[in-house]
Amino acid sequence: MKFRPLRNRLAASALASLVAISTGAPARAQQQGLPIVRDTEIENLLRDYARPLFRAAGVGGSQTNVVIINDRGFNAFVANGRRIFVNAGAIMDSRTPNELIGVMAHETGHIAGGHLARLREAVERAQIVAVIGMLVGAGAVAAGAAGGRAGSSVGEAAPGVLMGGPHIAMRSLLAYQRGEEAAADRAAINYLNATGQSAKGMVDTFRRLQDQTMFAARQADPYMISHPIPADRVANIEPLAKASPHYNATDPADRVMRHNLARAKLAGFVERNDAITRRFPPSDTSLPARYARAIQMFRFGDRNRAAALADDLIRTQPNNPYFHEIKGQILLETGLPGQAIAPLRRAVALAPNSGLIRIMLGHALVATGNNAVLDEAVRELRLALQREPEAADGYRQLAIAYGRKGDRGQADLAAAQTSLYEGDLGAARGLARRAQASLPAGSPGWLRAEDIVAQRRNQN
Repeated sequence: MKFRPLRNRLAASALASLVAISTGAPARAQQQGLPIVRDTEIENLLRDYARPLFRAAGVGGSQTNVVIINDRGFNAFVANGRRIFVNAGAIMDSRTPNELIGVMAHETGHIAGGHLARLREAVERAQIVAVIGMLVGAGAVAAGAAGGRAGSSVGEAAPGVLMGGPHIAMRSLLAYQRGEEAAADRAAINYLNATGQSAKGMVDTFRRLQDQTMFAARQADPYMISHPIPADRVANIEPLAKASPHYNATDPADRVMRHNLARAKLAGFVERNDAITRRFPPSDTSLPARYARAIQMFRFGDRNRAAALADDLIRTQPNNPYFHEIKGQILLETGLPGQAIAPLRRAVALAPNSGLIRIMLGHALVATGNNAVLDEAVRELRLALQREPEAADGYRQLAIAYGRKGDRGQADLAAAQTSLYEGDLGAARGLARRAQASLPAGSPGWLRAEDIVAQRRNQN
């Protein structure tokens, strides 16, 4: 599992995101860049959740994907019309797969309904209303001043008139958003019905949020919030959910296990030591608890115990690629890259389509300092980058491997791509120009370097 800020076009698109469950995530995305989590196991699980929903909604394909945000809040939102962003907190706090699938079904409703584009139009309309209101208010002020009446009622009312336009516009925009949220809820139930899944998870989620926000909801102005309050959502969707023939459908056992392993993995990597122990006390000997404990020992304990716990996981499920991956990560990141190679090779063999695991294997091969494995490192990294073409870590390791092989042109090109995907366009251009000096003119590498040199800052 890796953590990194998500910059570039994705961060920019998040500025106008729709939030499904609560508010606030897009604002943090604007200010800091989205702190994303990359993990093959959890991403594959979320894709499996999303794929039938996308198919039922008539959206998807390679252009629609799911991104995990390192945020503890229970939240999800869409951006750029085709990406679902899911907080780590939503995954960890979804007690069943069906609860999380319900959240994703709601977000699919936003995508299928074109709500993001329509929200932008609504924002523009609201801005026009606000401007007109302010102009009318300014005219009233001017009229009062021209009349020269110190006690003019127009002059006294002017501050209220000036505020009226923006206030009316905001209420109108929020009412529009609440309507879109209700539409996405209804669409979600349709997609769940079409895929033979229950909407009970949606009802349970909103009821839990209702309990958590009961006091705040009593204090809130219902006309000044962007989402229907959870109690209203429960009242609106529960009859529809219970009318479905699939209401009592339950998640398959293997899906429940995958879901719980994903929750445990996230908890192990993102929560504090004491929080992990509370979530998985020593008395819990389930497979997810042992998974979380191995990661906990890796982060807060000792390497030997963490590796031994990973071995125990592998004995339980010897063909689970992610248990081999975690053992390899433990060894690699605690200074034993040579010992990490075998479990990472096994993980790649079991999950050959994972670019992220191949990057970790390439990293381990490079980190050994053994020139005899550089060709394997280059091969694995190049294969990985075909699937993860914007993975700065992969290009960084590739640059080191090519540098050790004495291939200056390819090393500079890989370093340029590292800088490009880390958001340093100036450094990327400089390295790309240097790469061109060593690469044959017109070769694929030279042309890729030319593309980097020609990049515009607003494309990143």
